[in-house]
Amino acid sequence: MKDRSNKILELLIQENKAEVSFLSEKLGVSQVTIRKDLDSLEQRGIIKREHGFALLRSTDDINGRIAYHYEEKREIAQKAAALVSNGDTILIESGSCCALLADALANSKKDLTIITNSAFIAGYIREKSNFQIILLGGIYQQDSQVMVGPMILQCVENFLVDFFFIGTDGYDKRAGFTNRDQMRAQAVRDMARQANHIVVLTESDKFSKHGVVPLNLKNKVKTVITDNHLSAETKADLESKGIRIII
Repeated sequence: MKDRSNKILELLIQENKAEVSFLSEKLGVSQVTIRKDLDSLEQRGIIKREHGFALLRSTDDINGRIAYHYEEKREIAQKAAALVSNGDTILIESGSCCALLADALANSKKDLTIITNSAFIAGYIREKSNFQIILLGGIYQQDSQVMVGPMILQCVENFLVDFFFIGTDGYDKRAGFTNRDQMRAQAVRDMARQANHIVVLTESDKFSKHGVVPLNLKNKVKTVITDNHLSAETKADLESKGIRIII
């Protein structure tokens, strides 16, 4: 079911919306089975149904993004959690891998301070840990549940941390890591000023696409944690830039 749900979400991302008959044909199962899968995804708030069609609620909706490639993201998050020690203060940016990192930390670490611009992450681990959570102020983007704008810099300047964990919408060999939203990209740049070591958490398929806004992080990205489908060419490119890769 999880694998089929991932495939449904992948098709909806590609097609924007899809008929039950199309999904049934693509996945090789009955329309009754597809309708049950869609009912489950709709109950979880990830998709909506319209006159025989299914579509994602929003490409920015973080619940949908967590569900897509969930197992890969969960394993990436667990690898990232191993970099963090009890008592650390860290920065975490918004994003699905980052939300699962926060969850992994809540299940394995003690006495952390997490500074984030993600209202979703603050709520996601609210009842799971005794962490101090510092939510940076700013303009609230409703779908992604993230804070952006000039107040981010004003707030984050009060802190200095070793690790800043971020996601990405894509990668370009010339421009580096990218985002598709200008204000979220600027929030990442502002938060990055206060960190010594940036760790990118992303599935390998993000390296085959790129957003329109370069993050412009220059040499601050030290580590990439991704899945085992990373191409040899991309691996060599990242390593040539002095970036450590954890699979």
